[in-house]
Amino acid sequence: MMWHSILSKLNPESILAWHCRLCRLPLSSGQQLWCDNCRRHIEQLHYCQRCGATLTQSVSTLTCGRCLVSPPPWHHFYRFGLHQFPLKQVVHQFKFQRQFYLAAPLAQWLAQQIKQPAPVLLPVPLHRYRLWQRGFNQSTLLAWSLAEALNSECLSHGFIRTRHTPPQKKLKRSERQQNLKGAFQLQAKQLPPHVALVDDVVTTGSTLKELISLLPSHIEQIDVYALSYTPVTQFQVSPRKSDKTGVKS
Repeated sequence: MMWHSILSKLNPESILAWHCRLCRLPLSSGQQLWCDNCRRHIEQLHYCQRCGATLTQSVSTLTCGRCLVSPPPWHHFYRFGLHQFPLKQVVHQFKFQRQFYLAAPLAQWLAQQIKQPAPVLLPVPLHRYRLWQRGFNQSTLLAWSLAEALNSECLSHGFIRTRHTPPQKKLKRSERQQNLKGAFQLQAKQLPPHVALVDDVVTTGSTLKELISLLPSHIEQIDVYALSYTPVTQFQVSPRKSDKTGVKS
């Protein structure tokens, strides 16, 4: 297992990378990471197009009941799967084990779900201290690959993080939104009416909501592109600047 990990990291095109990461059977031509059979168990297509929550197969609508009553501040949510085995492990390898080559196949799979791509992608930023620690921003790498697959533009520094905060995963849900107050700044000067925010994992959506509150009011459509999703319970958003009536929906 140790040599498999080392060789796959150094040379993703090696023979060890030609086997499904889940069932270990050989991959056919055009398959990446997982075989088609295993991918069907990972990829989820039947989920709420507003918040990403899994829908039961008996539900014909693409919007969950919660979003019909209280929609989130974005318009479309696209994600590849749930943040659980084995997708969780692959995201961890990409994020913490510097297996950068994973960005391309993951982005290609996610891009297949996106019907009307946003012309501009805005990755969720890291604070410069966290960026120095990690050496890269995984959301930016994902956004670059997505931009190439979707023929869109990636604004790597559209947002910057101006305040270093405790990791969101260590906080209670009620503390996450307050933790991010004043932590970001919008750098992009000119944005089209349709943009998308890119993140690797979405949990409560607190980071996305804080970023959306900074977007100018002329933006008509905001989408979210994420690799994996964990359930959320409630959406709240601050009004966008120059928009006293709140976010357009």
